[in-house]
Amino acid sequence: METTTGRSEPLPVVSPAPRRRRWRLFALREDIPGRIYFALGASFILLILLIWTVVTHAELIDPLFLPSPAAIIAEGIAQAQSGMLWADAGASIYRIVVGWLIATLFAVPIGILMGNFKFFEAVFEPFIDLVRYMPVVALIPLTILWAGTDDSQKFLILFIGTFFQEVLLVMDNVKSVPKDLIKVGYTLGMGRFEVLRDIVLPASLPGLWDTFRITLGWTWTYLVVAELVAARSGLGRRIMEAQRYLATERIIFGILFIGLLGLLTDYFFKVVGARLFRWIKER
Repeated sequence: METTTGRSEPLPVVSPAPRRRRWRLFALREDIPGRIYFALGASFILLILLIWTVVTHAELIDPLFLPSPAAIIAEGIAQAQSGMLWADAGASIYRIVVGWLIATLFAVPIGILMGNFKFFEAVFEPFIDLVRYMPVVALIPLTILWAGTDDSQKFLILFIGTFFQEVLLVMDNVKSVPKDLIKVGYTLGMGRFEVLRDIVLPASLPGLWDTFRITLGWTWTYLVVAELVAARSGLGRRIMEAQRYLATERIIFGILFIGLLGLLTDYFFKVVGARLFRWIKER
């Protein structure tokens, strides 16, 4: 009579089939190779340029309304060779940087106070919410009365267009810091100022950096408005001047060049932020 021991034979170990190296382009929140990333963006821009070229070459649209890409490039080369482009770009970049810095210097401390103390949030937020919905263009006459027609008026326009949005973003960046971290600081015997300096501010730096990138882009969008009145030089002033003479190629080139400068500043913040806050990708 046979007896069974009750022991089962071990199953054979099957080695997994070698996985093919695939680029998961549509995976949620997964990185894709850098070359593919930039190629996709460049391809989309080239597609738009191709359509633009075909439409203008076939004369489907009057050149007065939409000049060809070749005409836009020729206008840019002419401005660069005459030196007008660099003079206008220098004046506009100066106004953008100063206006944005003034707005940021006020937005950061006020936003930090609003994000950490309900008292300051109750004081400032109703007024900020009121002003940020006001059209900046409608405030031009008042800014002329208050600041004259020199660069101070341009700085004021850029400040109004940027500050009231930026301060709320800074407040939200600070509020995103987990309360558990703040409680740990109190447990370790830190005071309120130490918690703000050593916990809240470092934890919110990645978000603040991204806020700086976004709001600088907003400042660029207000450039034409800022240079609308009594500006002797600047990209926005050149666009408004071209409008009087229906110089469409100069208008479009000015718009595209402002967009290019804004894109370069945006990528600057992205590259520097990726180096400063490498650990944020692990979240």
